[in-house]
Amino acid sequence: MSPLPIHDVLDELVLALSTSPQVILQAPPGAGKSTWLPIQLLQRLPLTGKIIMLEPRRLAAKNVAYRLAHYLGEAPGATVGYRMRAEHCIGKTTRLEVVTEGVLTRRLQQDPMLEDVSLVIIDEFHERSLQADLALAFMLDIQEGLRDDLKLLIMSATLDNRRLGDVLAQAPIITSAGRHFPVERFYHGIPSQGLFSVNLANKIVEVLRQEQGDMLVFLPGEREIHQVINEVAARCPAGVVLSPLYGALSIEQQQQAITVSATGQRKVVFATNIAETSLTIEGISLIIDSVLERVSHFDLRAGTHRLKTHYVSQSSMTQRAGRAGRLMPGKCWHLITYEQAERLAEQAIPEILRSDLTGLLLNVLAWGCQEVTRLNWLDLPSQPALAHAREQLRQLAAVDVEGALTSKGIKMANLGIAPRLAAMLIASESLSASLSTAALLTAIIEQPERRGDGDLRDSLAAPSGVWNTRARQVCRILGGTFTTSHPDKVLPLLLSAFADRIAYRRGASHRYQLADGRGAILTLDHPLTRYTWLIVLHLQLSADRHEANIQLAFPLSLDDIRREAPQLITHRHALEWEENQAQYKVWQHEVIGEIIVSSRPGAKPNPEQLIAAYLAWIREKGLTGLPWDKPALELRERLRYAQQWLPEVAWPSMTDTHLMDSLAVWLGPELVRLPSSGNFSRINLYEALKAQLSWEQWKCLETDIPTHISVPTGRKVAIDYLSPRAPLLSIRVQEMYGQQRPLSVARGRINLVIELLSPAQRPIQITQDLAGFWQGSWREVQKEMKGRYPKHLWPDDPANTLPTTKIRKSST
Repeated sequence: MSPLPIHDVLDELVLALSTSPQVILQAPPGAGKSTWLPIQLLQRLPLTGKIIMLEPRRLAAKNVAYRLAHYLGEAPGATVGYRMRAEHCIGKTTRLEVVTEGVLTRRLQQDPMLEDVSLVIIDEFHERSLQADLALAFMLDIQEGLRDDLKLLIMSATLDNRRLGDVLAQAPIITSAGRHFPVERFYHGIPSQGLFSVNLANKIVEVLRQEQGDMLVFLPGEREIHQVINEVAARCPAGVVLSPLYGALSIEQQQQAITVSATGQRKVVFATNIAETSLTIEGISLIIDSVLERVSHFDLRAGTHRLKTHYVSQSSMTQRAGRAGRLMPGKCWHLITYEQAERLAEQAIPEILRSDLTGLLLNVLAWGCQEVTRLNWLDLPSQPALAHAREQLRQLAAVDVEGALTSKGIKMANLGIAPRLAAMLIASESLSASLSTAALLTAIIEQPERRGDGDLRDSLAAPSGVWNTRARQVCRILGGTFTTSHPDKVLPLLLSAFADRIAYRRGASHRYQLADGRGAILTLDHPLTRYTWLIVLHLQLSADRHEANIQLAFPLSLDDIRREAPQLITHRHALEWEENQAQYKVWQHEVIGEIIVSSRPGAKPNPEQLIAAYLAWIREKGLTGLPWDKPALELRERLRYAQQWLPEVAWPSMTDTHLMDSLAVWLGPELVRLPSSGNFSRINLYEALKAQLSWEQWKCLETDIPTHISVPTGRKVAIDYLSPRAPLLSIRVQEMYGQQRPLSVARGRINLVIELLSPAQRPIQITQDLAGFWQGSWREVQKEMKGRYPKHLWPDDPANTLPTTKIRKSST
């Protein structure tokens, strides 16, 4: 067997790891970085401890471990072992552990010193999973404060050099060329007419008939995989085996898809992006790339994930094409035009910027960091996402009012399970004989039935072997044994972790309101729609909906909630407008979160309640709900212009944002004078705004940004600050005779725009340069005006004519 391409940089890599705490290895698929290099490092580096290698997917971890063990002529569990959720194979002599992401995070939390570890390898880092970013942040923190002898190797097929360079500026970057089997890449946009699955199947069958070899087809998701398989199955050549490959399949089913096809057979594997880099599928020389992927994005407003189907990045396209050239020359058809491909993003959005960060925040707090920003991140998590995560942890009693972990939060972090489920498992400690029930619920909620109707009762009645296996493991984590689940413990356990997901049906419809105030929906004919109350365990937003789809739920009743969790039902006083009585009334509501269970009239509202109600109404409706008259609007504009024209004066802000933020301060005194009828027309906004100015500020405003200005006749004329041409002076032209210099405000800095009017009050000229107007276009205006208004004064020399307020010229 010829040396793998990674062999050419092995010496350089060993030297770098001997002298540097962090090393970056860029190596394309097929170079041997995952299935050969770790053994070489184990043999060549003077390591006193183990190597831990992080793989992003379970199938990849197990497959890599088997191949590394096979290279040594051993079975997994000897020199090479693996750990993943619900399964491990580790022996006393194991020196190289291949682990999945959650396993590494939990180990780092339990043993931050990693006493028996010398090297940590993060493989397939270009996928930028949330757990890989978290592991990198923890590893850098360990190296900086606890273990300066611990080594870190980041392996990636492609690199985002800018981000890595910011965080790992001193790390050597070693590049392996990889295999050089050429891959021809073709670009063909798929027809927009007809079904996607039919058009794609046509292309697959066409290529199968024209080319030799096994094929890998990249599709966005499970639904498309089965649709296209059904289309291809009816038309493909004889001897072709069609195999699906996606994350929801069992490891055994996934293993079948990646094994070598039998003699005399050809294989077509239909895969999601799970097959981009992490797995080796032998014999593939043909690629059909839909250039699509389905990615989960956490929607903060909806509080759940939204699945989006979109084009992959250019980096992913390169990865997909490379699958055809691992063992032989290959061909790849990208179902997109070349011009479209050139416009795609270079890298995919990392998971840390599009995910729910509740689990990440829990881990960071358990790590001892009160502020997430104290750790080194390639991409800093967003503040809104972290705020949402903090609120979730607060509702689960994992953090206190200061944001520090509670004793419950510490226990939750130690479990290494999603926060809600961890909270439910801890709640089982106080409920007799409920650990097995909580463990089974955890298994089902982690991996729910994909083709059922979403009724949790069905899953509990007939749990699958996968669920039972996972439940046993969860029980072992908590030091217990999985026995029989107890149906009577299901509801109190669910309420301990999903209280904000209690849902109340809106009337007799299929729409529900959640306790957190959000909306959710079932299909019209769903059997669960006959229940008024549900507790929702899985929500999913589709790309085109604002309401989340309920995918897994458990029916309950209001009596159930009163019996099992009476603390969830609270009382709230609310001031509401009664339309028929034209006044506000107090109501006492019995509520579960934002769901109103019952209501009864309360006492007469006091002044404080009324003001609070008025302010709440204005915050909901916005400032446009207030009675803005011309004086109030003009005062706001004068102050806005004052800030621009006289910046040396400290003017109060009158922007919408500032007024909304300080509503109680500036509007409160006016609201005190309103009766309970809430007649907002009685509010004097002009006086409310004026009261925000000091005496000195008001005097300056009246002097320098005045409402009126003296004109040549001696009359004071209003200045229009609401006009788009502001400051605007509209005046009959006769009153401006004799005026040559501009009229100005703001201490002479701003000239008025003068709108000269005819006797009929219609504009005849707009100017800031009266002297120029008198000498220029006045002649044309004079001629027209004389013909139209012969009895008015239209002098030949208006610049030197006395102004007049008289409508007609004097008779002689």
